[in-house]
Amino acid sequence: MDISGLVSALLIGAVVGTLGRLALPGQHHIGVLWTLVVGVAAALSGSLLAALTGVGEAAAGDWLEAGLQVVLAALGVAGLCKWFSKSMDAR
Repeated sequence: MDISGLVSALLIGAVVGTLGRLALPGQHHIGVLWTLVVGVAAALSGSLLAALTGVGEAAAGDWLEAGLQVVLAALGVAGLCKWFSKSMDAR
């Protein structure tokens, strides 16, 4: 992967992670770095899942793929928030 691909992945991950955070109500106790990590992971796994299921071939495939990425990011943010809150309660 060249530098432009890496920068694109980080930017798309930041957008997907931010949209995933916005999709969840309430306060989130994770930082910007974790949002970026979740966003990049959700973007990559959402694209892979869309390619495997053939969603990208549909007429509205790009929108469906983006929606899938945001849903995965929201699930990731929710999971991390729950995990961090449990680790804070244990202290």
